[in-house]
Amino acid sequence: MSEHYYTEKPKTASDRKAFAAELRGFKLQLTSDTGVFSRDGVDFGSRVLIDRMEIPIDASVLDLGCGYGPIGLTAARLAPRGHVVMVDINERAVALARENAERNGIANISAMQSDIYAAVEGRRFDVILSNPPIRAGKIVVHRILTEAKDHLNPGGSLWIVIQNKQGAPSAKAKLQEVFGEDAVEEVGKDKGYRIYRAKLV
Repeated sequence: MSEHYYTEKPKTASDRKAFAAELRGFKLQLTSDTGVFSRDGVDFGSRVLIDRMEIPIDASVLDLGCGYGPIGLTAARLAPRGHVVMVDINERAVALARENAERNGIANISAMQSDIYAAVEGRRFDVILSNPPIRAGKIVVHRILTEAKDHLNPGGSLWIVIQNKQGAPSAKAKLQEVFGEDAVEEVGKDKGYRIYRAKLV
């Protein structure tokens, strides 16, 4: 496939797929499409992150690189008194995320197209969640990690999932460089995936 999901306007013909997923005990009806990440179902890495992420009930949350929304929608369910902003560079993904929020009756959510943090410049969040777009390259992934600090409230946390073979060690080193060694913790691992939490202290 010549085109990948990290693109503003997917040119591949639409071929939508509807499926059900249970995430953190919440049953969701989801629709995905060609040209977006993990079209055929919620990917394993996202599931590992969803299973371990800690979302305060009133948190302001940013789901960065939201795709069609499984991480952000689950976060919104976990934070019924909070609000989740879902962003993605891919306009098709953003449209699907909005549609999936509406289909599941999740109102404490907004979705917008954004090149990394561009659309939320000046805003800060209690929690940032990301399954980084590895195919976009190391420069993009490390921008997500380094610029997170400017978008977190004091005491807020960045949670990421990344495969060991796709750069987990260098991602952890970058987080420690940005947040400080003691502020970064590996909070879970499964089948080569690592979950890191970096806390702004």
